[in-house]
Amino acid sequence: MGLTAPIVACSRHRMLVDGQGVTTLVCFHGCPLRCHWCLNPFALDSNIKGQMLTPQALYEKVRIDELYFLATGGGITFGGGEPLLYSDFLQEFRKLCGPDWHLCAETSLNVPWENVATAADCIDYFYIDCKDTDPDIYHRYTSQDNARMLSNLRRLLEIAGPERITVRIPLIPEFNTKEEQIRSQKLLQSMGVVNFDLFTYRTDIPR
Repeated sequence: MGLTAPIVACSRHRMLVDGQGVTTLVCFHGCPLRCHWCLNPFALDSNIKGQMLTPQALYEKVRIDELYFLATGGGITFGGGEPLLYSDFLQEFRKLCGPDWHLCAETSLNVPWENVATAADCIDYFYIDCKDTDPDIYHRYTSQDNARMLSNLRRLLEIAGPERITVRIPLIPEFNTKEEQIRSQKLLQSMGVVNFDLFTYRTDIPR
């Protein structure tokens, strides 16, 4: 079968969310983080592995909306889970869809640098889920260290440029404060980040 990846969801006809124009959100199974308020817990559920697809099979599945993508400047947004765990898959998918589809990735960047570098060659735009730049807050929320995320972000800014990156910094009830959110923004600005999405997690929504 060759190169495959576990796809747990494909959501079509998303307008002006997770990217420009009309997009299809493709979610992968698996993530290195274990966030307290995980948006897509099904992507971590060992009982929900998803469908193993080749890049060709995914392309055939989503190309039904190519006219919408081309007319609106949209395309595919890869999420999860963590899509950069499957950067080789993303690279092969780009070869199939060509340069006219706009490809985005929603990522924690908490993956090996080699994965990020591969993705930088085929992904048009990155949404980086920072959580918080404070290592203690990040660890309490994700059960992981944020040093690799910050290191990868510095290097991605160098090779991709800040215009291809938006960093999301949430205000997470019980984990950080507004002051800490702004502190993270200032630190990231000093690294060269120019596009931010600051928002507050809704923890009252059933998950």
